[in-house]
Amino acid sequence: MTNYVLVHGGMVGGWYWSEVAQRLEKAGHRVEVVEQMPSAGPDPAVLGDLAADAEVVKQAVERLGEPVVLVGHSYGGMVITELADHPSVAHSVYLAAWWPQRGQSAMDMIAAAPLTWVSPHDDGTLRATDDLEQLRQALCADVDKQHAYANLRRLVPQSIASATTPSTAPERAHPTTYIICEQDQTNPPARQEQMAASANHVRRLPSSHQPMASMPDELADVLGRIR
Repeated sequence: MTNYVLVHGGMVGGWYWSEVAQRLEKAGHRVEVVEQMPSAGPDPAVLGDLAADAEVVKQAVERLGEPVVLVGHSYGGMVITELADHPSVAHSVYLAAWWPQRGQSAMDMIAAAPLTWVSPHDDGTLRATDDLEQLRQALCADVDKQHAYANLRRLVPQSIASATTPSTAPERAHPTTYIICEQDQTNPPARQEQMAASANHVRRLPSSHQPMASMPDELADVLGRIR
């Protein structure tokens, strides 16, 4: 049995891990899903930054009381990097995720390939376009429209502060795996390959940016083999 903590990306919540979490639990593993990080939510006035997100994930890791495999998707990679030296993390997994160096922010990392479906607002948030098909093509083109649109309607504002806070990136005290999503239109595979060069292990899925929606069986199988 392995203990997993699953960390969501920007503008979403832990709900999109449900299919993968169910499969891991069915295989006998223990799974803790971070349901909502402070940087994302409907009320701009209370949204937190990267440090606030890292604190919530740290609490989830410590609640389990045993070594965990810490999995971060997309922006979640920024968050799990903050726990690189945490003694309870046995392995970190970056899933199509931003893996910053010390001092880098998420905004720094996407500067070379800006997200055309995201725009900043005067209330201090980043928000996704209302064009559901544009979002589907960017995030989950390999998911059928009905399923994709239902998920995409659940996107919420993300604090600009979470994207501009630089990573502390402490010295890593455990091995890492990077899972490259080869059909990703949001975090280009070439950039994923560059970040994955620093990982101990590299795995690949022929998926969009959201394999938890398009191929949960395959993703659960890959995660289930990580210790």
